[in-house]
Amino acid sequence: MIYLRVPVVVMRGGTSKGVFLKEENMPSDRLDWDEFLLDIMGSPDSRQIDGLGGANSLTSKVAIIKKSDIQDIDIDYTFAQVSIENQLVDFKGNCGNISSAVGPYAIEQGLVPAVEPITTVRIFNTNTQKVIIAEVEVENGHVKTEGLYSIPGVPGTGSPIYLSFTNAEGAVTGKLFPTGNPTDVVHSSKGPINVSIVDVANPLVFVNAQDIGLKGTELPHEFTQEKLKELEEIRAMAAEMCQFASKEEATRKSPAVPKMTIIAAPRDYIDVTGMERKAEDMDCTIRMMSMQKPHQALAITGAICTTAGAFLKDTILSDLVNVKQEVVRLGHPAGIMETKVDIIAGNMTAIKVVRTARIILEGYVYTKKNYQFISAMNYKLA
Repeated sequence: MIYLRVPVVVMRGGTSKGVFLKEENMPSDRLDWDEFLLDIMGSPDSRQIDGLGGANSLTSKVAIIKKSDIQDIDIDYTFAQVSIENQLVDFKGNCGNISSAVGPYAIEQGLVPAVEPITTVRIFNTNTQKVIIAEVEVENGHVKTEGLYSIPGVPGTGSPIYLSFTNAEGAVTGKLFPTGNPTDVVHSSKGPINVSIVDVANPLVFVNAQDIGLKGTELPHEFTQEKLKELEEIRAMAAEMCQFASKEEATRKSPAVPKMTIIAAPRDYIDVTGMERKAEDMDCTIRMMSMQKPHQALAITGAICTTAGAFLKDTILSDLVNVKQEVVRLGHPAGIMETKVDIIAGNMTAIKVVRTARIILEGYVYTKKNYQFISAMNYKLA
């Protein structure tokens, strides 16, 4: 059998981990991309034992990178969420945490010149057709990894990476409110539920925790299978309202978007590290689902969308989140994340977050099948 070895970099970006590939090292036929990514990640398999995936939705991610041909843009970045147990790769949305590693990757791979002390990388996300601006610290010609900035959900500290999401409305659906309404009603098996579907950086479907029998401070292990099934039923109906898939097929055809998000007013809780979080230190509590399972922390695109939603009128968020300043504090299972809103002439122009990232591994992944590649630099091995 002929195997191929393909250059890859494994990186942590924020609270996610993914495989980074140059687009030139992807199969030349775009129709082969799904099969190739499932191959190298070891899917479908709950353990992903035969590939690079980490058997968790937060570690079954891929970033595909190329130098951009677009004026004033440095990098084109395509995000792929690789399903663990299904024969599916979802390209519908973006991952903000993985986005934080795109700038460092581009600099270290020589796709963007290293400029000290800060290199600004303008990234075009092909999934959402939106621009993300990354500010990366550089020292001695390389990305600076060491630093004192910490983010909840990641051990230790690192160099801060500033991400600005500009004009992120309608990232996937083309509409701020995919249904045309700030609030809708879905009729689940438990009865009518008010939801707000908002598309900023990624589409999210928001529910009030008390409307589904939750406090909003639950930790990932406290969600029962019955409750997860109930949440997925609501999410599936929202997917149909976004025209991603019918509610019967949404779990299979559109598992990543819209993302189910549970919102509640600020409340004291103990986070996953055992640290006590005080209500006065946050503007709301938030619990997100990732591929039908509780997120261990908070997706960056989820934080961006939630922040935007807090400034919108007549949504579930506007009733629960009392925004008093341009910094919004989101209490999630691993701690509290802050976002900053840039407002010019009364209009929201960008939402900024801070992350850390680092390279974990650079090398080759061996495929199980033979593919035709864009680049001729892949070596065939008998």
